[in-house]
Amino acid sequence: MSSPSPASPPESHNAILDATRHWLTRAVIGLNLCPFAKAVHVKNQIRYAISEATDMEGVLTDLETELRTLMDADPADIDTTLLIFPRALGDFLEYNDCLFFADRMLKQMRLEGTLQIASFHPRYQFEGNEPDDIENFTNRAPYPILHLLREASIERAVDAFPDAADIYERNEATMRRLGPEGWQQWMSEPASD
Repeated sequence: MSSPSPASPPESHNAILDATRHWLTRAVIGLNLCPFAKAVHVKNQIRYAISEATDMEGVLTDLETELRTLMDADPADIDTTLLIFPRALGDFLEYNDCLFFADRMLKQMRLEGTLQIASFHPRYQFEGNEPDDIENFTNRAPYPILHLLREASIERAVDAFPDAADIYERNEATMRRLGPEGWQQWMSEPASD
């Protein structure tokens, strides 16, 4: 009788950062899913914050900390934050619940109109889509992520990108062109950042 194998150790911060950066450079920038991402990436203005939270309370505590950090930072140093949850919010429904509380926190902190939160998750599913629909992959990331953005930066980027309203439709078309196999192959290749 063999003994059970030990539980796999939690991923290191370096492995989490590597996976997140690969997703950002390969999917978000490489497929131009967000035409605004490349500039902040090239200028090293993205803060990667890895949360150790394992429950909703910890998630919201870390979110509050990161919202304050972003507000207090010079935008030339930190323009945006990717708050990564490798140990929490694995269930997409729980993640959606978290988005409700995150938006409420923005209002309570009087940051609505100053900051906003975008959402990414390994099992992201748009309302009305089936779980395996390729269009969901526009918002799929290796971990649950809350992307904290400055409204002023978004406004500048939209002004510089006249077709910003078409991004969503263009992204869906990109995913349909790639298909599931194309997506897997694209993401399996190394990033060239």
